[in-house]
Amino acid sequence: MRIGELTDVRAARPEAVAEAAARRVRLPSLPDRLVIIAADHPARGSLAAGPDPVAMADRRDLLERLCTALERPGVDGVLGTPDVLEDLTLLGVLDGKVAIGSMNRGGLAGAAFEIDDRFTAYDADAIAASGLDGGKMLLRIEDTDPATARTLEGCAHAVTALAGHRLMAMVEPFVSHRIEGRVRNLLTPEAMIRAVSVASGLGATSAYTWLKVPVVPEMERVAAATTLPLLLLGGDIGDDPRTVLDGWRRALRLPGVKGLVAGRSLLYPPDGDVRAAVDAAVSVLQPGFRSR
Repeated sequence: MRIGELTDVRAARPEAVAEAAARRVRLPSLPDRLVIIAADHPARGSLAAGPDPVAMADRRDLLERLCTALERPGVDGVLGTPDVLEDLTLLGVLDGKVAIGSMNRGGLAGAAFEIDDRFTAYDADAIAASGLDGGKMLLRIEDTDPATARTLEGCAHAVTALAGHRLMAMVEPFVSHRIEGRVRNLLTPEAMIRAVSVASGLGATSAYTWLKVPVVPEMERVAAATTLPLLLLGGDIGDDPRTVLDGWRRALRLPGVKGLVAGRSLLYPPDGDVRAAVDAAVSVLQPGFRSR
């Protein structure tokens, strides 16, 4: 199927989504090291990439970039909300790939209720029924916002439910605060150690929990705060990707760091070359990698 056919298929045969999901070829187990492309930003109203405030607004363009990234050697899979993953499933590009469903997208970017990250996308049962490989949740701890407690509780229930299906629970934790009404994440070693410590204890079991964390100063202290597998958050690569790539390279040497989850930095690089950006990220994880 082509991208231009998606809307007609969705309108005429909505059951095609479930049929395509049932046909998708899954990996027997998760790889030991992961490179995952993240594409769950639009569902939270976060459309900016670099200087463009609506870079991710064109869905066909986003899907083209995702297809380009997924075909690159060394890319293991994608993280997205149901609309994005279902489009990719219909396009047939998720065979043999890891597919992680994004779960709590209710804390819309810039909203007064942003910390109240309710579960408005996948739940654990839907992830299992769709044949996905795990679920991802965002946890921002804001000590002065009572909504933090609801998000903590929701994430704990999701971790437990995913473990009941023997599926990965990918938790992305931060300590956050508001500056002039906007939520900002604290990227100090101490803040991330606290966030990692809280996230590690969520749910009735941590057996299937992985943590998605940013690269911060003294990353070795952050990694030492848990025995759970860690995946590095891509973040904004800026005008000079070398600094970000060097940070990933150093962090990937630490015990417990198992890979990388990056989205806008690879899908919308400053020079527009998605293939080169993805290959550069893969080369950090796989030092002997050669692009083709």
